[in-house]
Amino acid sequence: MIRTKPPVGWGLVGASNVARQFMVDAIRAQSGHDVVAVASGDLARARAFAGEFGIARACDDVAALLADPAVQAVYISSTNERHEAQALAAAAAGKHVLCEKPLALDLEAAHRMVRACREAGVVLATNHHLRNAATHRRLRELVREGAIGRPIAARVFHAVYLPPQLQGWRIDNPQAGGGVVLDITVHDVDTLRFILDAEPVEAVALGQQAGMGQGGLEDGVMAVLRFDNGVTAQLHDAFTIAHAGTGIEIHGERGSLFGRDVMTQRATGTLTLRDDRGERPVDVVHENLYIRGVAAFCAAMAGEGVPSASGEDGVRSLAAALAVQQACRGGQRVAIAPSASTDGAGA
Repeated sequence: MIRTKPPVGWGLVGASNVARQFMVDAIRAQSGHDVVAVASGDLARARAFAGEFGIARACDDVAALLADPAVQAVYISSTNERHEAQALAAAAAGKHVLCEKPLALDLEAAHRMVRACREAGVVLATNHHLRNAATHRRLRELVREGAIGRPIAARVFHAVYLPPQLQGWRIDNPQAGGGVVLDITVHDVDTLRFILDAEPVEAVALGQQAGMGQGGLEDGVMAVLRFDNGVTAQLHDAFTIAHAGTGIEIHGERGSLFGRDVMTQRATGTLTLRDDRGERPVDVVHENLYIRGVAAFCAAMAGEGVPSASGEDGVRSLAAALAVQQACRGGQRVAIAPSASTDGAGA
């Protein structure tokens, strides 16, 4: 008699918009994996989410979800201030952890998450989805291959309009870790770290409140980061700009790379290389960012690789985002402490 191996069960900690739009499908796209439970502080919300996606169990208690033997991994997409406690509880329960960015609201908490998962022998990854974009992976390859010579400067424009269904705590709750820096800038930092294979060491920034942010939260920011390879990078992030489009540029001694409409959750965008030979498009084969990221996480759980963005990557990108936030509020150049870096990094 052939016995079918049960699927690797996932529990969702948070019935969030990103779980609804991307993560349930990404998990179920993996052979032998399924979403078996969802927890939310609002039981009615959890039950509605479970009903929508055919998930077997809904609860309003994370401890109950973690006690379920059918759950081997959790995806945490609760509000930012809850990430640490939920990740520590998951590690103590022996569950692998894929956590939304930012890992936590301060570096000490993020380091505790990394240590707890390492000591428990479970995988911790940060859901920095932009690393999985075919455009950004191609940019990384071209920089490594020397297509533009030594990188000198970079520019990221990631100013968008935050849709009403996402505004909530992101624009009015500092205690929950709201604001554009921990929502968008942290992604930009991680993307630049990935493409440049370098670490930010210093930040300057000016924040903005253009009518959406409340309680002292920035809804826009312009920042400059200096990286340890000498690159200076300019970032413009906002919740309040409806028609700007997004993009990233990497400028080197012998050429420049331009990505347009690439700072997005969707598999889209174009790349262009410009140098002494003129301007020409760069071929890109797009694929679903979340499916690719979850696939890397599943392989890491099986001991067959590393996550796209590790827990350590989450710490490093958080450190730079916090430096940008501090620079906005203090008006000074902020060094990014070397202690923000720790051993191990994602591929």
